[in-house]
Amino acid sequence: MDNHQWLAVFREVGRKMREGLSEILSREGGRVPLGKGAGGDRTFPVDKWAEDIVIAALEKAHKEGESFTLISEELGARKFGSGGKIVLVDPIDGSNNAKSGIPFFSTSIALLNGDKLSDLSVGYVLNLAVADEFWAIRGGGAYKNGARIRTSATEGITIVAYEASSPRTDIPRILPLLQAAKRTRCFGSTALDLAYLASGAISVFATGTASRAFDYAAGMLILEEADGVITDLAGDSLDYIVVGLDRTVPLLASANEKLHVWALNVLSETKQPG
Repeated sequence: MDNHQWLAVFREVGRKMREGLSEILSREGGRVPLGKGAGGDRTFPVDKWAEDIVIAALEKAHKEGESFTLISEELGARKFGSGGKIVLVDPIDGSNNAKSGIPFFSTSIALLNGDKLSDLSVGYVLNLAVADEFWAIRGGGAYKNGARIRTSATEGITIVAYEASSPRTDIPRILPLLQAAKRTRCFGSTALDLAYLASGAISVFATGTASRAFDYAAGMLILEEADGVITDLAGDSLDYIVVGLDRTVPLLASANEKLHVWALNVLSETKQPG
């Protein structure tokens, strides 16, 4: 399959998830953890339900001749043949939001032609709560609900979003950036933060803790194809990172290069806004 065909597979996964979401969340068991997934976080029935939909779609692709490795937050790694492609999945990014009824959680799927983030070729992120659908194919631009999107070109700051899994240690790392912002938000889904940043809704996004590749890979490609910038907190490229289940680096993502330089300066405390 080419990249467009893979995107069609991911979008069909999204369609099936939207159809069954209300039913799974209405169950009492949807709020009771089943244990821990391969990524280390608690697994809820909604996570398992979403992953099962992904696996069914990938099994079908494999039966039709595709070979790849699946790396998923819940299941871990599973080979479908001996091909070099990787499908990187976070079935539900924002599980705590989902089980609590907060309408900001997503499924995130990325296709890579190798094992590094530089090999990203397709990214797909779906806001399951409101059905906003984001995708990108390497070299083909980024899209939201079928319309081309680009980050904001302005140097002004609207919203600085952040993620802090362990606030006590995470927030101090990015506090200078939060203090310099007019508005801050912690939404609870890294994939969606990056997708909405790509669409111009957010100016800067930062994480104070090391993120896992399946949390941000799809959003990374969508952001880059929308003319945004993403690095680690020191400003170093993410392209060298080998994808897997381990945590990688804290993230800094911005709508454009000028904002990114500003954010890096603020974080390094070499330049504060006047």
